[in-house]
Amino acid sequence: MITPRIKPSGFFPEEAVDDLFLARQRKAKLEGYVQTLAAIDALVDFTAMASAVDAACPRADRSKGGRPPYPSEALVRMVFLQGLYNLSDEQCEHQVLDRLSFQRFCRLEGALNIPDARTLWAFRQRLAEGGLGGKAIFETLSRQLQQHGFIARGGQIVDASIVSAPVTQANTAEREALNRGEDPEGWSKKRLAHTDGDARWTQKHGKSYYGYKLHGNVDARYKLLRTIKVTPANADDGQQLSEVLQAANTRDRLLADRGYDSQANRQALARHGLADGIARRAKPGQTAKTRLKQRNRTINRTRSRVEHVFASLAQQGGKCVRAMTLARNALAITLQCAAYNARRLAFLVKSAAASARPA
Repeated sequence: MITPRIKPSGFFPEEAVDDLFLARQRKAKLEGYVQTLAAIDALVDFTAMASAVDAACPRADRSKGGRPPYPSEALVRMVFLQGLYNLSDEQCEHQVLDRLSFQRFCRLEGALNIPDARTLWAFRQRLAEGGLGGKAIFETLSRQLQQHGFIARGGQIVDASIVSAPVTQANTAEREALNRGEDPEGWSKKRLAHTDGDARWTQKHGKSYYGYKLHGNVDARYKLLRTIKVTPANADDGQQLSEVLQAANTRDRLLADRGYDSQANRQALARHGLADGIARRAKPGQTAKTRLKQRNRTINRTRSRVEHVFASLAQQGGKCVRAMTLARNALAITLQCAAYNARRLAFLVKSAAASARPA
């Protein structure tokens, strides 16, 4: 097998054709459809990302021989596409085979062999072990955001969003058993095998949800995800605050909704030197007073920016997962968050260039 080469940059190289005008017109139209993907290709250093992955998740020992592996950069680019477009392993394989823009993005144009779904599954398994691969990708991209000048500004906004897993039909007693990590009585091995043992049931606004929860810290200026954590859906939002606090932000303020209103969280903010921007609950047995409502409204004007981030993740398919364990689903969610940051970076760079252009 001929191992595909990682080709140099040049997202749409010039091609020799008979009708140059038609070729350029077609190329310009195609670039319009994939301009975000082309911008990400130009702005993000996937070579550094692949090196970070190899350092965090070394390849298996190949001293006994075997088929030459695909380059890590090509595989990282493919799983990045999965996070950007919510593709399964089979869908990603098909799209890379079918779409010229995806082949160019993955540096696989003209390659005799393209990684198949089983290769992608094995690579994602390697990334998911210990959570190190997804962390390496996310942190490498975070450093590149700072190198492009988009450091955390305007204060921190913390919130959480439920990510649904494939629903397991269960009654109340069975749901309680699953949430305790126990096998429901009377369930067969086949039914248990098709149930995500790490996902949990929870309720929000009177509705039941089964899956996981993404806890995120977003900077108020650029709406970029700075720190994230994935937990089962029944994890309390307020108890995860200290896990997603960010050390570096140009403004020492943190905003959060009433789910984070606790004495322990206010003490944590004081220890980190952060101004308290947590919305307050009314005391038990009392109605919210005018000053309390006004304070919460003032906080929510800025805090609502984190909802824009979760809405964008939902458009990427970030409100559901496919895998069956916390480790693999945490990887999928982390890749979606990294893809969101890259897409947001492309938008911010384009906006900065447009504003700098003379009228």
